[in-house]
Amino acid sequence: MIKRFLAMVLVAILVTPAAYGATKSPTPVAKATASKKATPVKKPVVKKRVIVAKKKIVTPSPSPKWPPAGFKSNGEVFAKIPTAKELVSTVSNNVSLTRQLAQLVDGVRICEKFACGAVQLASANGCTWWEISANVVGQTSADDKTIRNFGLIQMLGARTAPKQITTILLISQEPLELHHSVSGVSANCHHDTTTLKLPSSTYTVVNN
Repeated sequence: MIKRFLAMVLVAILVTPAAYGATKSPTPVAKATASKKATPVKKPVVKKRVIVAKKKIVTPSPSPKWPPAGFKSNGEVFAKIPTAKELVSTVSNNVSLTRQLAQLVDGVRICEKFACGAVQLASANGCTWWEISANVVGQTSADDKTIRNFGLIQMLGARTAPKQITTILLISQEPLELHHSVSGVSANCHHDTTTLKLPSSTYTVVNN
């Protein structure tokens, strides 16, 4: 009996590991996962670019130099005899002067036939009108080199503002071929009114 019991116990021991040794892997249980709510995507806010127009700063033109360079003064009046180069530059930018020099006498431009001169004037206070006079001098004849006065140019100029430079042409009626020239220029600045024609020019022959 004891042997039989031991045999049964032995059988039980041998059998038990086979019955219980293999442990089943736990079967995963699917858990319900709470679905996340979709988070709304915010659209980026596009800021409108405000363009501010920059104000243009206008730089005022520099005031003309005063007194003007090269001018001689007599009280409020400033005068200068321009060089040929200066006169050409001035005439090229002045329609009135260009028109005067374009006048033809016997098919020739006036200052290529007659003796001419020019003067530039300005006044510190401005003038309602100008009165300019000049002598026309030269040799007596082709054979006689004696210098004498042939005539007087009288020119009336229009109004000018304070410190405004005006160029006056002085045109004679003496032949340029006899080497006559304009000299002894004088100018008066008037502040009163006048009934005289402005501008105007006259030439008076001097008998001497």
